[in-house]
Amino acid sequence: MTTIETTLDAAPRGATPAGFQGRSSGRAIRNQIARIVMWAAFFVAMLPLVWILGSVLVKGGQLLLQSQWWTYSQRGITARHVGGGAVHAIQGTLIEALATAVIAVPIGILTAIYLVEYGRGPLARAVSFMVDILTGVPSIVAALFIYAVWVTTFGFQRVGFAVCLALVLLMIPVVVRSTEEMLKLVPNELREASYALGVPKWKTVVKIVLPTAFSGIVTGILLGLARIMGETAPLLILGPYTKNIATDLFGGLMPTLPTMINIDRQQALQPAVDRVWAASLTLILLILVLNLAGRIVARTGKVRG
Repeated sequence: MTTIETTLDAAPRGATPAGFQGRSSGRAIRNQIARIVMWAAFFVAMLPLVWILGSVLVKGGQLLLQSQWWTYSQRGITARHVGGGAVHAIQGTLIEALATAVIAVPIGILTAIYLVEYGRGPLARAVSFMVDILTGVPSIVAALFIYAVWVTTFGFQRVGFAVCLALVLLMIPVVVRSTEEMLKLVPNELREASYALGVPKWKTVVKIVLPTAFSGIVTGILLGLARIMGETAPLLILGPYTKNIATDLFGGLMPTLPTMINIDRQQALQPAVDRVWAASLTLILLILVLNLAGRIVARTGKVRG
């Protein structure tokens, strides 16, 4: 019997051996210090967030309680006038987000399927590298690229669809990476069982792999939408603002909440300032709803083994 075993046998039941008391107390002290530091860092990080949310809620919540905010546009409303609503900007934001998703989601999902199920060799590495580059591209760079192609090269007008093209570049990497991770979580046993039954690979992906990872894919899509809805640079460069209701992506003018905030913030009059805070709170609520929807989908339908 070794010395450590003899010491442990000789110690009373429930007591810590003398040779280990110093180490245990030292670890407990370090653990307590680390816990205090982490909680302190958490509260420090939460302070500006709570302050911002509180300020937006206090200064912008009053207009949101009025029915005209959700039913009227800003047509005929100047910086001096009190009233009007944001229905035109809300509709424009949702329309552009939907159009962006229609383009970005299929491309992102198909790219993720290729990388996980089929991608091998230099081409797959090149595609993955390009996705990593898109992940770090600033929104203003994506907007300037689309401006150079859409306006400068082809001579088209600045319209809402051009904004959607810039947002597509920002949304694709989010969808690709989230879908890729969810596809990797699907057990290989499911694929192998399908192959053993003679099912082709493409049908295995469509009938087994994608339904299994469906909830995670939807969560990634919603998080991608939440990110692009708050982007401002593509809207300022490619999407002219109007105070009227406009739903045509190719009509030249497209109101959105970020551009509404940018236009009204240039005014020093109180009615315009109130609308800035209210529009900011509206945008926060829309993004919050999307994030909550993503979490609900993730909780209700996890990847099944």
